[in-house]
Amino acid sequence: MAATRTATTRWQGTLFEGAGQVTLDSSGLGTYDVSWPARTEEPGGKTSPEELIAAAHSSCYSMQLSNTLVKAGGTPKSLDTKADVTFQPGQGITGIHITVVGTVEGLSAEDFQAAAEDAKANCPVSQALTGTTITLDASLA
Repeated sequence: MAATRTATTRWQGTLFEGAGQVTLDSSGLGTYDVSWPARTEEPGGKTSPEELIAAAHSSCYSMQLSNTLVKAGGTPKSLDTKADVTFQPGQGITGIHITVVGTVEGLSAEDFQAAAEDAKANCPVSQALTGTTITLDASLA
């Protein structure tokens, strides 16, 4: 069954002086302020498209890796995943770096690394971002 999730943004003003609010409509979890300075300088209590992409990527990757580990014969106990999305004004998103540390029973470090690479290639968010260089550091705890 297909699922559609929705977020909306209301932006007011110019790119450099304006600001907006992103609302997570599907979940109702909240409304978050966004601005150009929050995107290119210090966040100052606001978010950015890149932070939202990082959240989506780290959670999607964790789900994909968990499933991949089970298919490889392992039992995932915990996965700590961080996604760093780099934005360069004038160029756009220049890369995403995923760091994952897993506590997994029944797999060697090599098997964990292979599963981590497979998850990087097959996570739906990774696939949606194929125009971006995605790198990975994966290790067992």
